[in-house]
Amino acid sequence: MFRRDLVERMYGALRTGDADVLAEVLDPTFTGRSTDGLPRGLGGTFASPASMRDEFWWRIGQLYRLTPQVEEFLETEEGAVVTGTYIGTARSSGLPLRAAFTHRIVVVDGRITHLDQVTDSAAWHAALGEELATMRLAVEDGLATLCLARPDVRNAIDLRFAEDLLLAARRVASDRAVRALLICGDGPALTVGGDLDYIVENGGDDVGALLRTMTTSYHAALTTFAQLDVPVVTAAQGAVAGGGLGLVFAGDIVVASEDARFVSAFAALGLSGDGGGTWHLPRRIGPARAAEVYLENRPISAREALDWGLVNEVVLTADLRRRATERAQRLAQGPTRAFGAIRRLLRDSWSSSLSDQLAAETDTISRIAATADAHSAVSAFLAKTRPTFEGA
Repeated sequence: MFRRDLVERMYGALRTGDADVLAEVLDPTFTGRSTDGLPRGLGGTFASPASMRDEFWWRIGQLYRLTPQVEEFLETEEGAVVTGTYIGTARSSGLPLRAAFTHRIVVVDGRITHLDQVTDSAAWHAALGEELATMRLAVEDGLATLCLARPDVRNAIDLRFAEDLLLAARRVASDRAVRALLICGDGPALTVGGDLDYIVENGGDDVGALLRTMTTSYHAALTTFAQLDVPVVTAAQGAVAGGGLGLVFAGDIVVASEDARFVSAFAALGLSGDGGGTWHLPRRIGPARAAEVYLENRPISAREALDWGLVNEVVLTADLRRRATERAQRLAQGPTRAFGAIRRLLRDSWSSSLSDQLAAETDTISRIAATADAHSAVSAFLAKTRPTFEGA
């Protein structure tokens, strides 16, 4: 009960802005960590009570009016785990904020020494009404088109890009009108991977901390793409390098231009890799080729990518966007529920035994057979007509 009273005093002080009470409940050695990917650079580690108060809590108060609603309080050996929901509005936009949170709190000798916050960063961005700054997202006739829009730096990935990608991915995932996703890029390259100029200029003495923040949001976006219930098409042109390869791996169908070149680039920079390449490449092109691509920094031409199974089709550079859009539009008119089930079965097959996969196929096909699209398709087959799928 004592720990709960202590934590509730902290929440009460945050609601009222009472710095004196915060000073009483927080130990001088206190450190805090907030979710990476929060807007306006709010995510990160804060190494003192003053830093957490001034650079995180008070800045949140400047951007939002909100209250943390505690829903569950669990005492642990170290302190407590608190779950709940932030409820409020953004001051600038007036848009609502509703974001789940989990706080892991450490208590030593009656004072709070550590707090880890995990929350839905995309909800915080959405409440501010922020537009995507580094890419465009549009939905038309069931097709979501996500176009990377930093052509002047060949769509290099900086922190805002990573945050935008996560926000866009979550918007696609939550939009029931979306039946397929096309990922493409403005300019001569889909993406050259990390923006080295940005990383060097902003990394300071701890580039690793910046890379951790960037990859946390970027990898969360890639995970969201992987878990979508709709098919994904990627259009790849020019240089596709480093972590940018993750957008190739995100595609169920990948259409490449004849000038496309795929390269890991990490070893040349003395780095190890991100974007899921160390997981996907051995599965796509085989472990020996993947080791060569990573260790020797060997580029893969468009034709090799086709022969090795990294892409599905190679077209003239001038035809890339049109052809990728055609394939994505066709998928957007297909049996969406079945597509989602197929994606899950294919994804889960990597970690399933044959018997488990067969059981999953039985369960899934029996469920999908009850959908409206399956009924209409079977009827159309028997009538020797072309089915029309509604995505239901």
